[in-house]
Order: sequence, then C-alpha cells, then structure tokens
Amino acid sequence: MRYLPLTDRDRRDMLAAIGVDSIDALFADVPDAARLPDLLDLPTAKGELEVERLLSQMAARNIPAGSVPFFVGGGAYRHHIPAAVDHLVQRGEFLTSYTPYQPELAQGTLQYLFEFQTQVALLTGMEVANASLYDGATACAEAVMMANRLTRRGKAVLSGGLHPHYREVCETYARFVGFDLAVQDPLPDGDEDLAGLLGRDISCVVVQSPDFFGEIRDYSGLARTCHDAGALLVVVVTEILSLGAICPPGEMGADIVAAEGQSLGNALNFGGPHLGLFASRNKFVRQMPGRLAGQTVDADGRRGWVLTLSTREQHIRREKATSNICTNSGLCALAFTIHLTLLGETGLTRLARLNHAAAVTLAERLGRIPGIRILNRAFFNEFALRLPRPATAVVDALAEKGVLAGIPVSRLYPERTELANTLLVAVTETVTPDDMDRFEREIGEALS
Repeated sequence: MRYLPLTDRDRRDMLAAIGVDSIDALFADVPDAARLPDLLDLPTAKGELEVERLLSQMAARNIPAGSVPFFVGGGAYRHHIPAAVDHLVQRGEFLTSYTPYQPELAQGTLQYLFEFQTQVALLTGMEVANASLYDGATACAEAVMMANRLTRRGKAVLSGGLHPHYREVCETYARFVGFDLAVQDPLPDGDEDLAGLLGRDISCVVVQSPDFFGEIRDYSGLARTCHDAGALLVVVVTEILSLGAICPPGEMGADIVAAEGQSLGNALNFGGPHLGLFASRNKFVRQMPGRLAGQTVDADGRRGWVLTLSTREQHIRREKATSNICTNSGLCALAFTIHLTLLGETGLTRLARLNHAAAVTLAERLGRIPGIRILNRAFFNEFALRLPRPATAVVDALAEKGVLAGIPVSRLYPERTELANTLLVAVTETVTPDDMDRFEREIGEALS
C-alpha cells in the first residue's frame, strides 16, 4: 500500500491557509494543453525486473544518435566528449560537492568556477562571466530582465533568428514578471530591420549568432545603433564551438551574452542537462544574475577563491535579488572547463575548423541535388535547406532508412506554412564521409 502521511483534514487546512479551494487551483497557470486528462497508459504496478524489461523495450524504439548518420542540431549538438571528462567529473570530490557557502571548505570548487568564468569571458570576448545558469534559454530570459533593470525600460525586441524555444522562455518570463516583447517573424533567407524598431521604451535587442537558421551575421552596426538609442545588445549563442572560428559577440559590441555550453563536455543525454553561459560588460556586473567566483588572498597572503558576488535571494534580501535562479549547473560547468582545457586554444580552433569544413562539404553536395536550395550566405556547422516538398515527410522517410537528417523547421514553427519545406542540417566532427554518402543518396532518392 502507498504511504500517505496527510489526512483529508490536513489537506483542507493547508488549502485554506494558502487561500484556494482545491489542489487543482494550485495548477491554474498550467495551460490545459499541457495537462494530461487521465493517467498515462502504463501498468499500475510491476516488479523491478519487469519494469526494467518494459522500459528497455520502450527505449529500443528510439534511434540513438550514435547508431546512425546523425545531422540533428537546432541548439543541441553531438560532439565527441573525451573519456577524461567523465572520468574526472565523477571523482567523489567533484560529483558530491554542493554550493560553496563556506569558502574555506570549497577552494577546489571555487577555483574551477573561477577558471570556468575566465574561459567563458575569453570565448565570448566579454569582460566578466558568471558561474553558469541552467541553460541557454533561461540565460536569454535573464539577459532581457537584466537589460530592463539597467535601462529602466520594459520592452525587448527579439530577432526572428532567435531560437523559438528561447523566444518561448522569454515569453513565459514576460508573462509572469511583467515586461513586453516585440517578437519578429523568422526569416531564414533575409535580413531584418531591427534598428528601425528602436525607441525610447526598448531596453534591448536580442539576436543570435549564428542564428537559428545557421546564418552568421555581423551585429557591429546594430550594437552602435542600440547604444545611440540608450538600449543594449544581447547576443545569444547556441553553438558555443562556433566561437572558435567566428568573431565573438564582445568584439561586435555586445553588452550581454547568453549562451548554451552543452557542446563542450556535455553529451546530448536525451535532452539534458544543459549549461547556461552568461557574460557581460564589467560595468553591468551588479545586475548580473547568479553568482561570481573571485580571486583573493587570505590573512597570510596566500591566493584563494571566494564568492565575490551572489545576488540571489538565498544570499540577500529577496527584494534586492537580481534573479530567482537558485542554483547552477556546477558539474556541467566543470565538464565544460575540463573539455576546453584539454583542447586548449589551438585544439578549439582546429575543432571549429573541422566542423565548418565538414558542413561546407555536405552543403555543396546537397546543393547539387535537383530541387534543393541552400538558404545561407555564411554558416558555421549548421545550415538551412529549402526542399521541393515538406521537410517533415523527408525526415521521416530518411529515418526509416536509418538516417537522422535534421530538424524540419515546421516542428518548431507549426503555424508558419511558408517554412514547411525548410530543413535544418547540422554537421559536426562526429559525421564521417560514409555518413555524408548515405545522407546524399537517401535524400536524393526521397526527393526523386
């Protein structure tokens, strides 16, 4: 029997104290579309061995990313993770450590967070970085709220090239925190007039580099226009490896950078966990969410590390907190740091070049297939194709042949019928020449 410690009277008393009349009322903000009307169609009780067998059967219906030619990206990328990364992060002193509230007991944790921050600042071309957030999408929303606080304005412009999941997270935050968004339409093969949207009420413009469709853009001019209008430029990066090859946001004049760090040290892992990177100009550091590890000296003059800035509600009065982000992705940040340390600057640059060269090779091959058009002018390791038929049907047909061909944009923009034939294709160092041969052959047959 299930052990239920609360009586019906206990529940009634708690609901009365909260001020609602039912448990269902606690979930009023969850839309009906996200709720299950009934229990899942699963057995109510099975033995442990039976459960393992059933789950194994269910899992066998999936196609693991490493088992077939894999060209899926869209914000989560398959890269080779050195074995040393997992070996080191699973050491007991790393795996079991918690928030470094007591610096005298957490010097190792604080040191690697300090080194992680240094790496992120160098990669993004920014002056200061925090000790990580949950993921790129929440980092993006936090960047908008930080811009709102800094400018004392309450409206942000979101580029149509911003990842739709990041946009949706910003929309959720806007709904509950109380700010406005000007969301632009996706344009996979065109330019936006973001500068023309600037006004006295705009706190920031949020762009992505490379953007959701893989396009590389120079935002230097936009940064100057934003600053002239008293607004900030927020640059989002979903493929952090790209900064080994292209101009970092800081050199383009970005004020805040929100990024996803999953590509380094963190495998796909069925969708998580991910790693939020966050960096800004030093003059804005007091409004940065999360926490900042800093270097200092102790009473004897020896080098040490402390939490220099912790503007979370756990550390200071709630009304003065800059964020309700209550923790970070510490182990994922460590994996990122170890992987990047193993690569070094030369290795990072070489890996980025390998990714770009492989993507260019495949794009050129696919572009020669009748009916396929490459939509990008410049890209890193991900590009957009315009197919002569709906991309979803093509991807499904190739999946049956054992090729995971990419992401049909219509799955993320179902309401945009003009994007139905658009396919996102990502190519990393894990793709082999044989994988490219199979992709080219199978998509050619599917379109013939």
